[in-house]
Amino acid sequence: MSYTEFTLEKAEKILGVSAQPVHLFPSLSPVAVPAWLRDTLTRGMELALLSEKARSEFIVVPILLACREQSGNAVAIYSGQRLDVRQEQGLVGECDFILAATPPVPVLRAPLVTIVEAKKNDIEGGLGQCVAQMVAARLFNEQEGAVPPHLYGCVTTGEAWQFLRLDHPAVLIDRARYYIDNVGGILAAWQEIIKKCLAGKVAPAAGSATNVPRGESPSS
Repeated sequence: MSYTEFTLEKAEKILGVSAQPVHLFPSLSPVAVPAWLRDTLTRGMELALLSEKARSEFIVVPILLACREQSGNAVAIYSGQRLDVRQEQGLVGECDFILAATPPVPVLRAPLVTIVEAKKNDIEGGLGQCVAQMVAARLFNEQEGAVPPHLYGCVTTGEAWQFLRLDHPAVLIDRARYYIDNVGGILAAWQEIIKKCLAGKVAPAAGSATNVPRGESPSS
């Protein structure tokens, strides 16, 4: 079993969490969208319809890069990173993207947000996978001696973005869903997530290291 085999029901049963809908960002206002991002999305939207990989390259990655830019490059973006934490519970496999509160380095440290690209445009179908990866990120941080108060997750088709937060054992699923025609709202949600994550960041213990296999190099 791996992350991709988790449904929300399986995640609740196997991992001992409980999902509940809430308003994660009740007073959110859209933020300014960088001109380069608007231009990139305009150019890429037609191509993004070709495949899931195209949606990742032409929609998801540019938005994540804009989020990193707006955070003052305070987070690193890992793509295709393996997060093998607890095989007996199925907490193994690749994560589409992970945001971490460290400079970009080859070895994963301090994961704060896990991002799942929904298959077949099915947001609901990706929720269980995202929950499993958030739980794995929490366990990873515990092993490293750095446990932030909250861990966030996101399931996206590129066109739609659904945010989650792990307050173990509760999994809070945002009642709101953000769409590509409101890029400023998507960026605002990400700003809130990164701000809250960094405010509660706990540095790893001195000399700690991870044996989690790495995937592709993180974006710089």
